[in-house]
Amino acid sequence: MKYDLDKHEKEILEDFEKGEFVSVDHLKKEFKLAQSAAKNFMTNQIKQLAEKLSEQLKLQQLKLVTAESCTGGGLSYWLTSIAGSSAWFERGFVTYSNLAKMECLGVSEKTLQTFGSVSEKTALEMAEGALKNSDADVSVAITGIAGPDGGTKEKPVGTVWIAVGGTNQHTVAKHFLFSGDRLQIRESTIEEALALLLSFIDSK
Repeated sequence: MKYDLDKHEKEILEDFEKGEFVSVDHLKKEFKLAQSAAKNFMTNQIKQLAEKLSEQLKLQQLKLVTAESCTGGGLSYWLTSIAGSSAWFERGFVTYSNLAKMECLGVSEKTLQTFGSVSEKTALEMAEGALKNSDADVSVAITGIAGPDGGTKEKPVGTVWIAVGGTNQHTVAKHFLFSGDRLQIRESTIEEALALLLSFIDSK
């Protein structure tokens, strides 16, 4: 029994014979390539910002301290990947738990209970505590929810607070809501932290 192809099936067969048929495997490969390109772009952005920050810190003879929560030391990794960073990178705190935030940075227990670990007040106290517990001139603090769980209606996954401060300068904090998976949120946070630091130093 001969099977007659309908119009749509004939078009697919013709495309396949012409080499124009796109398979699922091909689409998956293209998607992976696009993901890789996006990751390389983000990596280059972070690297360029870190190098620019390094130049500014050296130029102004400033030392930096970091206080990280959701990025888990990722910012410090990028900064210390730069040769000669010991000239301006004073130290880094990775304060993942509330107890660590209190013990290492002096964040108030009342602040954590009232506002939560992911809040403007906590970020500000982290940045100020990092300065008090180091010999640095400039600080940056990061606290957020990288996911995939831990988010709430009020503070969804991707919620991040970044604070920057300096000796004899007013500490400021900025709120962000990033999209993407855990890695993308952490990388976006690192990129914005570097940008905020550059802006803060330029205003000194």
